[in-house]
Amino acid sequence: MMKIKQDFISGGDGIMHNRKKLLFIMNPKAGLMQAPKYMAEIIGRFSGAGYLTQVLMTTRGGDAREFAAEYGGEADIVVVSGGDGTLNGVIDGLISGGHKTPIGYIPAGSTNDFANSIGLPKSIPACVDRIINGTSQPVDIGSFNGRYFSYVVSFGAFTSTTYSVPQNVKNILGHSAYVMAGIKELAHIKSIHARITLEKGTPDEQVHEGDYVLGGVCNSRSIGGIVNLDKLDVDMNDGLMEVILIRMPKDLIELSEITSGILNGTFKSHQIEKYSAHKVTFELDENVHWTLDGEYEKGSGVCEIETLESAISLIK
Repeated sequence: MMKIKQDFISGGDGIMHNRKKLLFIMNPKAGLMQAPKYMAEIIGRFSGAGYLTQVLMTTRGGDAREFAAEYGGEADIVVVSGGDGTLNGVIDGLISGGHKTPIGYIPAGSTNDFANSIGLPKSIPACVDRIINGTSQPVDIGSFNGRYFSYVVSFGAFTSTTYSVPQNVKNILGHSAYVMAGIKELAHIKSIHARITLEKGTPDEQVHEGDYVLGGVCNSRSIGGIVNLDKLDVDMNDGLMEVILIRMPKDLIELSEITSGILNGTFKSHQIEKYSAHKVTFELDENVHWTLDGEYEKGSGVCEIETLESAISLIK
């Protein structure tokens, strides 16, 4: 990556000394592209709070990760504006670069599962205020075959909608686009045979094997904007990930129970299994692909998912 000159925007009084450095990474194409309209206000508020702000705009996939890895260690705080995929890139870049810089998040995507899980405000100005006045708290991060993810990795029904729905459709319909695409997938539901080993950090292991329509490991209250875990006790810094497994329904009655249990968040179906684990190993066909924080991830015959406790600091 080409070296970028370190120009910081001072704003206001122009005083450069005794100010903390803020690295602002923005995906201007995220969601309805509202965040760039607030740029002047965002910079002004950060300046008023005593920050010198450096703005880097992503123009292609991988930029967020490279920016965070290259410059994240030089800043006192890294603020990211974009969707879940952009946030994932920043987190991956910071951890890969060995940086412990606190992260502030301004969600601007179509669904913003992670932001909803941690209770961030819906409006951009309110998120800026939260970053300025909030406190930094540790949050667990997952590792999928060595690649980091912030809140979810999954395969099967509903999961491909996060990366297969065209961006312009996401921009127009938002969360509804995911629900519509997910319901459409039910007409073509397929089973995936898998062997799953769960470890809780003790010598004891649980092994499950069968035909599944969905497998997900998450540190949030939502999978793909469709599977909501609001009614479960999800702790984002307990060293454990939530594991959701949905077995292949035998008939339309079981399919109806599964669909109802997912959409209303009760998970009342004997075909739906819920666990917590520190480490999860999936053994399945290598042609089964995954979604990782809303982005496509190539499949592998053996997929190891591990919890990295308190791996990042997030301002909430």
